Amino acid sequence: MTTVTTGRIDLHQHLVPRGYREAFAAAGGEHALPQWSPSAALAMMDEHLIATGVLSLSTPGTHFGDDAAARQLTERINDDHAELVKDRPDRFGMFATLPLPDVDGALAALSHAYDDLRTDGVILLANYQGTYLGDPAFDPVFAELDRRGALVLVHPAELPGPSIPGLAPPVVDFLLDTTRAAVNLVLHGVASRYPHVRMILSHAGGFLPYAAHRIANLTGANELVTPRAGLHPGLDQEAVLEGLRGFWFDTALSGSPSALPSLLAFARPGHVVFGSDWPFTTPEGVDYFTSGLDAYPGLDAAGHASVDRGNAEALLPRLAG
Repeated sequence: MTTVTTGRIDLHQHLVPRGYREAFAAAGGEHALPQWSPSAALAMMDEHLIATGVLSLSTPGTHFGDDAAARQLTERINDDHAELVKDRPDRFGMFATLPLPDVDGALAALSHAYDDLRTDGVILLANYQGTYLGDPAFDPVFAELDRRGALVLVHPAELPGPSIPGLAPPVVDFLLDTTRAAVNLVLHGVASRYPHVRMILSHAGGFLPYAAHRIANLTGANELVTPRAGLHPGLDQEAVLEGLRGFWFDTALSGSPSALPSLLAFARPGHVVFGSDWPFTTPEGVDYFTSGLDAYPGLDAAGHASVDRGNAEALLPRLAG
């Protein structure tokens, strides 16, 4: 059995358990899910010097329209995931999945994940059936996440509207979905109301680092933000900008000479972590973006070490050492 004692910590890596594959197909899933197994994950990780992969279930999550079925599927997947981590805690971690938009079911799943399974954190989708993170409907979930000091991976879902024919959502739509969620979270004051929740935005935050100053200028105390229930009052341009900079960002699909300068210029020190997005990214894709990160001249040796491992250790101390 291969053991890696040093190396990257991958905070954006997925699992595709068999039970989920079957549920996804039964619900009419329109695209093929990639092949996945623990052994294949370990082989990929060894190739890219990844010590530990903190796994999560990708979009569309576990809710396919029926609350009871979603709760059962969520529990089964989280239980199986926890067994994998129990067997190899050095190599695997866990972002538990929740059956949102069922808030009561999500609260029950949170309790089970933390109290019984000792999860490392949770994954939340940017929107659930068109309701975005930051919406007051999800406040009870964020209150519980805050009570537990939770680490949250925010992952995009399909936009609540038609896609462009022939252009799969991960190509462009996912970037917008993450950006929408981040802005909505800030404008609803989620970070200030629930300060113990630490949120990682997938894929370098979508369009956020590149467009953050534009977003802050057009939303801070601006008539372009339509007043509605739940919006945090009194946010000026600087407050919006600082709210957006409060997130963490992973490097999944973003180790490129155009994305990295924008991300590193915007993110706070210590707020960038490594991500592979395997197996939804091909092995060639993982190699391309990981090699791009390794070769990026804008980071010195200490900076590369922080992105590869150190910043993740600060978020998940059990992986330090």
